[in-house]
Amino acid sequence: MMINEIITIDQEILDGQPVFTGTRVPIASLFDHLEAGVSIDEFLDDFPTVSREQAIALLEAASKLLSSKNVKQLYEAFA
Repeated sequence: MMINEIITIDQEILDGQPVFTGTRVPIASLFDHLEAGVSIDEFLDDFPTVSREQAIALLEAASKLLSSKNVKQLYEAFA
């Protein structure tokens, strides 16, 4: 999946908070659910407008980003 099929940032949707494309579901809600011990299946039940493919693709993108050699740049951006 292309990133624009996973994430949308639009000032007209939740004041520009990143959401799953085609929904009003914030990206952060997936991570919040996982942090709380909620399974992906339960998350998808809670937010039926998010596809399984989107949720898995988001996790894969986050994994690639955080395990890439460029993570140092990300770290420096948040330092």
